[in-house]
Amino acid sequence: MPNLGITILISVLWVLGVFHTASGTVYYSKDEAFELAFGHGMNIEQVPVFLTDQQLAEIEKTAQAKLESKLFTFYVGKRQGQVVGYAALESHTVRTQPETMLIVLSPTGELVRTEILAFHEPPEYQPPARWFEQMYRRPVADLHLNRGIDGISGATLSSRAALASIRKVLTIFKIAFREGA
Repeated sequence: MPNLGITILISVLWVLGVFHTASGTVYYSKDEAFELAFGHGMNIEQVPVFLTDQQLAEIEKTAQAKLESKLFTFYVGKRQGQVVGYAALESHTVRTQPETMLIVLSPTGELVRTEILAFHEPPEYQPPARWFEQMYRRPVADLHLNRGIDGISGATLSSRAALASIRKVLTIFKIAFREGA
């Protein structure tokens, strides 16, 4: 019977080890993300956007994605009082686990950079950085899989979730932020 105890102990340790390695990866902190977005020593202003019911409906229709809240936050990077860009931190569930993205817009509101800040799904489901490059400076209408954006074999849900987040941020910027600024 001592072998049964050892077998159970080894099984428990193996299971705990598997769950530990599946915990995901955090790549950048919030401060590191803003440095990626705007550079070192930039002045960053947090600007909340409160959506009306009408804006929410228009954004969801245009972005073809559901918003979880009427409150959204943009971060404005400024150097010597001049806007150098805008950023949003967008968190969503990919399959069953969260992902947090940094979505950076130019001063005119075009997508210029996307970084994954945290990814808790298996690493093979994470879209590579070069995949995001095909989206830069493109209109929201073009940001759909197989309609302007190439898919990723084995990471369809991840790429759909990322695209939905990017469409949401671009659309919120256009409909609620830029018009309200």
